[in-house]
Amino acid sequence: MPPDDHGVLLGGDGLARPAWASSDPLLRDYYDHEWGMPVRDEQGLYERICLEGFQAGLSWATILRKRPAFRTAFAGFNPDAVAQFTDADVERLLQDAGIVRNRLKIRAAVTNARATLSLRQDGGLVDFVWRFQPEATPRPRTHADIPTQSSESIALSKALRKRGFAFVGPTTMFALMEAIGMVDTHLVGSHRRGSSGIWPDAG
Repeated sequence: MPPDDHGVLLGGDGLARPAWASSDPLLRDYYDHEWGMPVRDEQGLYERICLEGFQAGLSWATILRKRPAFRTAFAGFNPDAVAQFTDADVERLLQDAGIVRNRLKIRAAVTNARATLSLRQDGGLVDFVWRFQPEATPRPRTHADIPTQSSESIALSKALRKRGFAFVGPTTMFALMEAIGMVDTHLVGSHRRGSSGIWPDAG
């Protein structure tokens, strides 16, 4: 079925979604229930930062399918546990076929766990990230209307790097902001538009 004027597809359930969330059941469930909803706990936010970093250069579907294995490999993304990982743990994870076996990305997850712990002395990761929420959100009608970064994602990237985080480039941080509801890039016309509660006038 071709997209309507809003760039969304009407599913068999009568709900409008973007093309990327319309066919694969796993992506559809993620879109309907998780993507764009606020994440305001340290462990959840640390996990999202890590997974967005692992996604760089790959499809999100790949990461989503591997997420259970990632959670097992990284102690449920408990930053206290991952911060204790050693070089031997990195080598062990490089043999884990269930995750993305990229040495730099694996090391970044450990680095970011340690940086998350350090941020506790300065209000914590959640407050640190959410202070970069913009004053307005995009109103995309088609996928082409969605930006890939913003002044806020650039600023967040720089701030996190300054605090010791890795694999947190501006594009990756904009994807994080989308995923945790800091911006609403659900297409106008999607059944999820404005559903996060953060942007009540975004519809």
